[in-house]
Amino acid sequence: MELFYFMVFGALSAVVAALELSKNSKDRINTSPAFNSFKNNYLVVYSLMMAGDWLQGPYVYYLYSTYGFGKGDIGQLFIAGFGSSMLFGTIVGSLADKQGRKRACITYCITYILSCITKHSPEYRILMIGRVLGGIATSLLFSAFESWLVAEHNKRGFEQQWLSLTFSKAIFIGNGLIAILSGLFGNLLVDSLSLGPVAPFDAAACFLAIGMAIIFSSWTENFGDPSENKDLLTQFRGAAIAIASDEKIALLGAIQSLFEGSMYTFVFLWTPALSPNDEEIPHGFIFATFMLASMLGSSLASRLMARSAPRVESYMQIVFVISSASLLLPIITNFLVAPSKVKGGSISFAGCLQLLGFCTFEACVGIFWPSIMKMRSQYIPEEARSTIMNFFRIPLNIFVCIVLYNVDAFPITIMFGMCSIFLFVASILQRRLMAISDKPKMESWTAMDPEAEPLND
Repeated sequence: MELFYFMVFGALSAVVAALELSKNSKDRINTSPAFNSFKNNYLVVYSLMMAGDWLQGPYVYYLYSTYGFGKGDIGQLFIAGFGSSMLFGTIVGSLADKQGRKRACITYCITYILSCITKHSPEYRILMIGRVLGGIATSLLFSAFESWLVAEHNKRGFEQQWLSLTFSKAIFIGNGLIAILSGLFGNLLVDSLSLGPVAPFDAAACFLAIGMAIIFSSWTENFGDPSENKDLLTQFRGAAIAIASDEKIALLGAIQSLFEGSMYTFVFLWTPALSPNDEEIPHGFIFATFMLASMLGSSLASRLMARSAPRVESYMQIVFVISSASLLLPIITNFLVAPSKVKGGSISFAGCLQLLGFCTFEACVGIFWPSIMKMRSQYIPEEARSTIMNFFRIPLNIFVCIVLYNVDAFPITIMFGMCSIFLFVASILQRRLMAISDKPKMESWTAMDPEAEPLND
């Protein structure tokens, strides 16, 4: 492996370590023992849930290819997963608000475990069922756990500022450290122990089962709007009215869809961008480097959110501009650096520059997750938190399905340019959100409910 990869990984490791070790009293939040116990319990569960997710990611495409399926068939399987998340995500989100967030988290574990089991079958129909189950599970992962955390945090009377500490730690550990360890563990199972490409899915199912046992034994139930007279359609209507009637919620949803849409597109594009002529690149090591850059971002976010200034709404404008610029690098290098026509070999000079830009983008991703979580906790009404969060994912999933379907239709520079524009638009919307962030909150959920009875004088 080339020295360049080790230098980037080593530099990022040194910066992350320096940031964590240099934190002073201004960068830390003083909390109570009761909160620390609550936070640590959630972090253990969240880490197990993310381990179950990260273990599968690098091997899904590889597993399907070993079963003999071509690029077209595999693309349809991936589209089925995102389509399932779009179609069923809002339904399961609404059920989480109504039937309980703890139940929804347990449902996530069961659904994802069943999805892992389907990977043992080479039959296309069984694998398609697994993708549908995986799409449902993904919707629950990115809504039910956060909804449970926010509601339980408030129910126990902890200070609002402490919530940002849990968010930043969850991203630092779950989306950074656990991702790196999962990649190494998956590599150990498949390559070193030669257990086959289905082994990471079995390991993921074990981690999910352990997490489910902890949820069963230590979590209490909480609800959004448990009204017995509200069906799912009424909840959908109320959530849609909440988004339409409060500009802050609408802006937050648009910002999230634009950023996550660009992020998922980047996941598909970084490999061909770094190896346009089939250069030999260490995919696993580069993935670990990206996750380390994400840890750097989450470490910066924890410092920023521990202080009263700058506010989240303010510094995220800068983050979106930087992320937009970082994804322009493939376009810039394409014009300034003469492309190599030699097949194979090591990564090119343009590829090295792009790798640095992609690490910058991943650092922005690390800042984005805890910051968007904090803003969602401030602006989204508790009664329909999971429902509204899954509403946000509908345009995201539509966008990703379109990109997947047309991934070969446009040059890679056009795709990166589109992502860069989306991120710049997100910065403009974030500026608007900053401008109106101090306005009073929207009326209560009951007042927005189109079927609620008017109060008597």
